[in-house]
Amino acid sequence: MGFDGGIWYLDCGEERAGEIVIDDGDFPWLSGRFRPGPAYGAVEPLFSRELALLNNDLDANLEEWEAVYAEIRRRVSLTSPDGPVPEFLLHIEGDRAWFRWSEESFNDD
Repeated sequence: MGFDGGIWYLDCGEERAGEIVIDDGDFPWLSGRFRPGPAYGAVEPLFSRELALLNNDLDANLEEWEAVYAEIRRRVSLTSPDGPVPEFLLHIEGDRAWFRWSEESFNDD
């Protein structure tokens, strides 16, 4: 299944937070150019904090990272060209976004 050129949508409630135009894939990750939408400003600090925690001693900051990412998941949704994605892990830095997704929960419990 090819993903290149596909557009995935990031929404914050009823507002568009951005679009990701896929230009690379390395299973299970997809990445692409991120174009922020009108609602991105409301969640951008969360994505910045999440990435900072991820890149700076995640073991020491795991609880905080989990809390920040839980807030991201509470506030945004991701939609593929085929429809809503129930589970995803998304990182955004500048004009790049990379993510993995699943049609089922990442947790088995």
